[in-house]
Amino acid sequence: MAVEPNLVQLGQGVYAFTHPDPRFGHSNVGLVIDQDGLTLIDTTATPAQAEVTARAVDRLAGELGLPIKRVVLTSSRVAFSGGSGIFWSAAFYGTEVTSEQLDAPANPPAFRALLPHLAASYPDDFTTRPITHTVNERAQLTGAIALDPLTGESAGNLVAFVESAKVVFAGAFASFGVTPLGHDAYPTEWIAGLRGIAGAGVTVVPGHGPVGGAADVEDLIAYLEACLSTPTDRALPSGPWDRWTDRRFDPVNVDRARLLAAGRDEPPASMFALLGL
Repeated sequence: MAVEPNLVQLGQGVYAFTHPDPRFGHSNVGLVIDQDGLTLIDTTATPAQAEVTARAVDRLAGELGLPIKRVVLTSSRVAFSGGSGIFWSAAFYGTEVTSEQLDAPANPPAFRALLPHLAASYPDDFTTRPITHTVNERAQLTGAIALDPLTGESAGNLVAFVESAKVVFAGAFASFGVTPLGHDAYPTEWIAGLRGIAGAGVTVVPGHGPVGGAADVEDLIAYLEACLSTPTDRALPSGPWDRWTDRRFDPVNVDRARLLAAGRDEPPASMFALLGL
């Protein structure tokens, strides 16, 4: 059953809808109100949760009479795009990588294996909304929102900056208190991008977990550095991540780092094992 998200106001016309139970698949949504309409950042993992979020948006901004005009997807991952079909009439913005991946047929069996607690949300005919506008370089989307394509959690992340409120909607690029899943991540580039965000003195809305800031970004950087330095046959050392959810992703993240170090840009076998393949 979809749950009501928490509402966090971050500035004038800038909000985050965060999930009260931080874990992978319980993703956050950003909302920015411009004069011509509303922009959402990500769409949750499921149509049911997207419908609940849409109702919360209507309660907040409905009296303004403004439509949901734009949706920014920070990744093609189902955790962020799974509810996209609920917002079909909006323009969808994402990187070329995200566009190509969402144009491919959805894989409901993989989604059910990855997110067993949400399995009923992915019937065999499950689909997502395609991208309508690709963003491949930094661009000013609206008067309030700038978009920046980054490589990290994947080769096709898209981060939204609201300079007036000093807010970064990092989406898939950041995860606080929830272990990220980086089966095709680029940890070195990811760390570099996160350092840029941490040094900007901003509030950060992650794709998973509570709204945070530089200290939370530094914890994520430390986790990725640990993945880079941990042999595949050993557990990660102790760290802030000891308290995180979804530690089942540790082997995937470590194995991916080792494959890249060996010059092999491919998903690790541990990811296929996670999907029961």
